[in-house]
Amino acid sequence: MLKYRLITAIILIPLVILALFMLPPAAFGFVVIAVCGLGGWEWAQFAGLFGAGQRIVTGLVFAAGLAAWQLTLDMNYLTADLAVTGSLWVALVWWICAVLLVVTFPKSAALWKNSVVIRLLFGVVTIVPFYSGMMVLRTQGYAGGDIYQGSWWLLYVMLLVWAADSGAYAFGRLMGKHKMAPRVSPGKTLEGLAGGLITAGLVSWLFSHYSPLHNLPEHLIPVSVIVVLISVFGDLTESMFKRQSGVKDSSQLIPGHGGVMDRIDSLTAAVPVFAGLILLVFSGF
Repeated sequence: MLKYRLITAIILIPLVILALFMLPPAAFGFVVIAVCGLGGWEWAQFAGLFGAGQRIVTGLVFAAGLAAWQLTLDMNYLTADLAVTGSLWVALVWWICAVLLVVTFPKSAALWKNSVVIRLLFGVVTIVPFYSGMMVLRTQGYAGGDIYQGSWWLLYVMLLVWAADSGAYAFGRLMGKHKMAPRVSPGKTLEGLAGGLITAGLVSWLFSHYSPLHNLPEHLIPVSVIVVLISVFGDLTESMFKRQSGVKDSSQLIPGHGGVMDRIDSLTAAVPVFAGLILLVFSGF
């Protein structure tokens, strides 16, 4: 299993970085849409739609809806688009609600476990703002001629999440004793969370000193701390839905890693929350 995880990571990480820096925003957007469509296909089972046809239709609706939306967007002015900024506000509210659902699980499941519509809505407010956040960050500076600024910001958020995940795994294995959310994900510990924050903090420090970006926002560190914490709950939220649905992995699309949602669950929280906090709550980049 570890061998497959390493091989898959060695293949996927360079492809992600190439897409970030080599594809123009519109083409990059369609890659993100393809990922979101697969995420929607996997989310269908979280909503109780286990039939092959039901899952395919759900994934196609997500992908087609986002593709149609992208065709109406001006990539140079996404932060001025009310639908885009509105979806980021939705993300900020949703992830506060998701935290509450996780910390009160399984009692909170009584509110949504019997409703396919509500569970599908949870998928919408997870996947659609993820697309918005990816595109808003990717297009930062693009209209002004700095075509890689947004790529660096997206890479920064991804590095934060990857560092937090790796640090949490390492510290949890070495020192983990106190369970963080035993009813949702028994393997996660408070020691692991602390380790994730430490490793993510190191990444943030290195980025602030060695990235090619200038005039970094003064609120970058507190925003980064919030994003790392919320990324943990992105993972826990998916674990909560999988546990309630009786699903171990979201799918088997990625050898050694499970499904698409298993790989992007933390990012679905981190990306829109980072974009929303930087662009809507604070003063921007």
